[in-house]
Amino acid sequence: MRKTLALRIDVDTFRGTGRGVPNLCGILDAHKVRGTFYFSVGPDNMGRHLWRLLKPAFLWKMLRTNAAGLYGPEIILMGTAWPGPGIGKHHGDAMRAAVQAGHEGGFHAYDHHFAQAKLDAMSETAMRREIGRGMETLTAILGSPVATSAAPGWRTNDRLLKIKAEYPFAYNSDCRGRAPFYPVVGGEKLPQLQIPVTLPTYDEVLGRDGVTDETYNEFQLSLLKPDTLNVLTIHAEAEGGRCAAQFDRYLTAVLREGYRVVPLGEIAAEVRDTAPDGVMKLCAFPGREGQLAVQQ
Repeated sequence: MRKTLALRIDVDTFRGTGRGVPNLCGILDAHKVRGTFYFSVGPDNMGRHLWRLLKPAFLWKMLRTNAAGLYGPEIILMGTAWPGPGIGKHHGDAMRAAVQAGHEGGFHAYDHHFAQAKLDAMSETAMRREIGRGMETLTAILGSPVATSAAPGWRTNDRLLKIKAEYPFAYNSDCRGRAPFYPVVGGEKLPQLQIPVTLPTYDEVLGRDGVTDETYNEFQLSLLKPDTLNVLTIHAEAEGGRCAAQFDRYLTAVLREGYRVVPLGEIAAEVRDTAPDGVMKLCAFPGREGQLAVQQ
């Protein structure tokens, strides 16, 4: 894994899919690198997260990242007074174009807000319904099923992991951590490899510990480890939008340093036979409100 950066691209919203995905495809093509796009395909109900403004940690995150400017003013309204627009219905062409350009396609969510905010309250039937209709929608858009998934907001529990094992995912990226592993749940080793995200995201570090838009790239570059796997999550709404030029400069610097930039599937193929067992637990995480699944 010497000098390797695996690139995960989360696509959460209507705006991020229609505008951010094509922008990112252009940037990645210019640098001749590929990544893994995780698509949300159902209604964009992200405005329903606004109740979390009552929580100081979430309010501070929204303020320090200028969320309305980052995600667009419509983020405040999506799915509040009425159901949000169907992302896959309107922007399936952008998803297909990304995969046809050589990027890996993965399943993120049907309803991103529901999958992230209601995880603990969801029954196993509801979990299966969300994954099932999401996979059905994405398969119809892309013309074939995808081999990977990523839980929205890294919100994962043991029940969800076991249900995911019922679907044809070769690997998932559901947690934060250090290195790929096979999750063990209740003493049972599950067959789907986990590739955790190892680096912080833009919205986790901006405005904390002196990190600004001007110093963000330098900060991220300082975290790269040349002798182990680095996994970075970017968002179509951020790096495909307001932060596009910043991300373009970041890729230039990464490639200049001699790193290879690859989709997660390439890493999965390389470590499938050697990855150890491991466990993940929900716990607090720097820069985020609530609990995330973290490799122990």
